[in-house]
Amino acid sequence: MAADETSIKVSTAARDRLAQLAAEHGTTIRSLVEDLARSTPTQAEYAERAELARAELTSALGSAPSPEAEAKARALLERLGGATHSPRAAA
Repeated sequence: MAADETSIKVSTAARDRLAQLAAEHGTTIRSLVEDLARSTPTQAEYAERAELARAELTSALGSAPSPEAEAKARALLERLGGATHSPRAAA
């Protein structure tokens, strides 16, 4: 194992599922996990994105969206499948 590598322990069932997913995507478990880690925002990154969106809306509209408007937007995104993280953590 190279100096910049580590291992993780998962159940046999999880390993088998990852292997199946990797095969279906024409990749390896390693690449699948690395892509997930690289492409999934942390809660802090979600919060930063939310703050940037609020600032952009404030700049464009002259005022920040109300908490009610934000809640409606979150609900819409969740229905559309665009928000898979905890909506309260980014507020």
